[in-house]
Amino acid sequence: MKRRLSEPLSIDDMARFAMYSKFHFSREFQRITGISPRRFLSALRIQEAKRLLLTTSMTVTEISSTVGYSSVGTFSSRFANSVGLPPSAYRRLGGFVRKVNAAERGGAGASVYGAVSAPVGADPGLIYLGLFPTRVPEGKPVSCTVLSRPGPFEIRDVPMGAWYLLGHSVPASAHEALTDDQAVHVGSVGPLEIHPRVARHRIDFRLREVSVLDPPVLMALQRVRSGTFTANLVKAAG
Repeated sequence: MKRRLSEPLSIDDMARFAMYSKFHFSREFQRITGISPRRFLSALRIQEAKRLLLTTSMTVTEISSTVGYSSVGTFSSRFANSVGLPPSAYRRLGGFVRKVNAAERGGAGASVYGAVSAPVGADPGLIYLGLFPTRVPEGKPVSCTVLSRPGPFEIRDVPMGAWYLLGHSVPASAHEALTDDQAVHVGSVGPLEIHPRVARHRIDFRLREVSVLDPPVLMALQRVRSGTFTANLVKAAG
């Protein structure tokens, strides 16, 4: 998929490459990654578009074609829905949003709490945790939080429904939007059934090194990591 983002890659093409039948390939891919092959390919295309917007002077139209879209309008719409910003705004803001807003959902909410753990010797930096309707961290989370280190967490105002708790972290000195060759850590739990009979739901959340089979983080994050990192340097120097 990563080598052929600009091509009209079909499920038949992918299954043939994997030497599976179309239906067996789709079923196994979804079981392992949590999403369909077509959805995974779409996420990779948006991820590559984010990188190109920040690291090249290519136009939005050129980037759209490079990542496999024949319509720049369709590309721009899908990019905005997944990332939270149109392509031009994402480039102008350097890959960040001013604030990560949760989706507006009515009704009483519950809380999800527990503890986050990381592999021994890992340097995860700030840890972003969010609840999403699918295994892809995109658009607006239903609720979220940021931790400065592994340990206890609580996410409040979680609406009723089935959600995936997704986590993402890069080293403290890294740029959240440019994570190639970085020691990225991720985690996922779900779907979690949040219902009115239970006000608090406990989850033990484990971060691990990202793998090629993890869906990419598509939503734009706040510029909190670099700001906190700089503040910590100033505090240490003082």
